[in-house]
Amino acid sequence: MNTDIDRDRGILTPADREFLLGERELGHEQSRRNAEARVRRRVIDSVRDFDLLLHTLSAKDRRQVFAELTSDPDSLDGLKAMLAFAYIGIDEQGLDFEDVLVPAVRHSEEACAASRRGANVSVDVTFEVETSVESTLEGVVARLEAGDPVTPRELFSLVMQGEHDPGTHDRIALAVGGDADADDQFLERLATYLEGELRRPTPSRAVIRLSD
Repeated sequence: MNTDIDRDRGILTPADREFLLGERELGHEQSRRNAEARVRRRVIDSVRDFDLLLHTLSAKDRRQVFAELTSDPDSLDGLKAMLAFAYIGIDEQGLDFEDVLVPAVRHSEEACAASRRGANVSVDVTFEVETSVESTLEGVVARLEAGDPVTPRELFSLVMQGEHDPGTHDRIALAVGGDADADDQFLERLATYLEGELRRPTPSRAVIRLSD
């Protein structure tokens, strides 16, 4: 999670980021509701702007945008988060992500083939998701309370779920050996978000210390 508040304005203003990160106190309940509504409106309007960007932003400008995005680890995480945000939001409305993803990919491939190769193409898109339960969040909480290791992804899921605050623990032990996506930058961002200090005693173990 990128917690840099002072970046230039994007969808969110610096004040919006402070609010979402809990670093900006609003004196009244109505002020909080107004801030939430403002963020929602900006997200909706920004999503609609992508239709304009897709059809009007020059290829040169698009390439420059993604040259910067794909060369920076934080920006790559932002691209993943953008897709994850869309995936979760669409699923919560009872819609199939495939119904959005497949036509987007198909039309993009058709447009690229026409413009780059002067050809018409037939595009077959396959999208499948299989999930299996490996642990419950209740089990993750129990292991944290017992001082037992959890994986970085389990800790991240707990943070995202929001009902249990991992920051109440003095230390969090992490088993990172089998978590292929848990690189040092991901662990550092978790530690920063929890306002803790990351230590790596071994390649397969990490500790986030949350108190002196």
